[in-house]
Amino acid sequence: MKEINIAKTLIAKRKEKSITQDVLAAYIGVSKASVSKWETGQSYPDITFLPQLATYFNISIDELIGYSPQMTKEAIRKLYCKLTGEFSSRPFDEVLNECHEIIKKYYSCFPLLLQMAALFLNHYMLAREKDVQDAILQETIDLCRRIKAESENVRMINEANSLEAVCCLMSQQPEAVLELLDGLMQPASSNESVLASAYQMTGNLEKAKEVLQTGIYHHLIEMTGIFSSYLILNQDDPERFENILHRAISVAETFDLDILNVGVMLQIYLAAAQGYAIQNNQEKALDMIKKYSSVCTSDAFPITLHGDKFFDRIDNWFAEFDLGNQAPRDEKVIKRSILQAINQNPAFAAFADQPRFKSIMEIMKAKLGDY
Repeated sequence: MKEINIAKTLIAKRKEKSITQDVLAAYIGVSKASVSKWETGQSYPDITFLPQLATYFNISIDELIGYSPQMTKEAIRKLYCKLTGEFSSRPFDEVLNECHEIIKKYYSCFPLLLQMAALFLNHYMLAREKDVQDAILQETIDLCRRIKAESENVRMINEANSLEAVCCLMSQQPEAVLELLDGLMQPASSNESVLASAYQMTGNLEKAKEVLQTGIYHHLIEMTGIFSSYLILNQDDPERFENILHRAISVAETFDLDILNVGVMLQIYLAAAQGYAIQNNQEKALDMIKKYSSVCTSDAFPITLHGDKFFDRIDNWFAEFDLGNQAPRDEKVIKRSILQAINQNPAFAAFADQPRFKSIMEIMKAKLGDY
């Protein structure tokens, strides 16, 4: 088993204790030659000797054989970033196989499994074959179900449930989504206000401000994201559609969301462009595509979560995220997705020969790359 690295551990621990191979051999009840072979990697100790060796050096058996069933938060974050980069630079199947090996090795590390589920959900569409995409979504669902069944962390269970629901939606299983999420809709939480009041009562005004500011940001981004879905749902009602879009844009302008959070604004402009296209309002559709282009060709990259002059107390919140303030996909993959959302969108097929559309696409390709 290639994960076992007992040789280096034995050498290091024996030197720490300043003992010879003879001494260790005598304690275990084997020959010096056996200890020598263990330390050179020519053979492994019999499994019955592992508890004795671990006890002698006052370490766990996992530590003795160089195996850790858990990963730290920072290690998970680094691994996720590494894999996102590899998905954009190496053959998809190779990286997927590497992911499978990692999952197998750390199958009881639920924080890692949650991030691997998120990784699959963010990259499954890179697989060329539909059956492979479906298989990855099902694998992601299985990971989420394992977390829900085995983990005792409520936050993690809730996140896994949400990820599973998204996978089911992508897999065209609306009934499964309803079963997972229906009935879980609750009124907006007031925990921020209660927590801030508690900090205020203890005299920690700075922390109270941080909590409230974080709450404002969190609910703002959630609300703006919901606007996108609501636009799509009302694209058959032009008057209501215009009203929703006006309110969404007004909120976005008030909080400078074009700069503060590029992702949610791209969703808004894309949903608006698609709605106008379906309504056969070509000029307004192109206006929204132009806004979409302006956002993604600005200084948005590398895309990270960040505050601004108003939201100047939220960096600590971002630092607590499993991935920190980093994007969940590699920059190259993000750029490809942003461009394909326009140039491969059936809603905009009628615009393909329009000079204005061509001009916008040329600007985007020059900035993002031609995919």
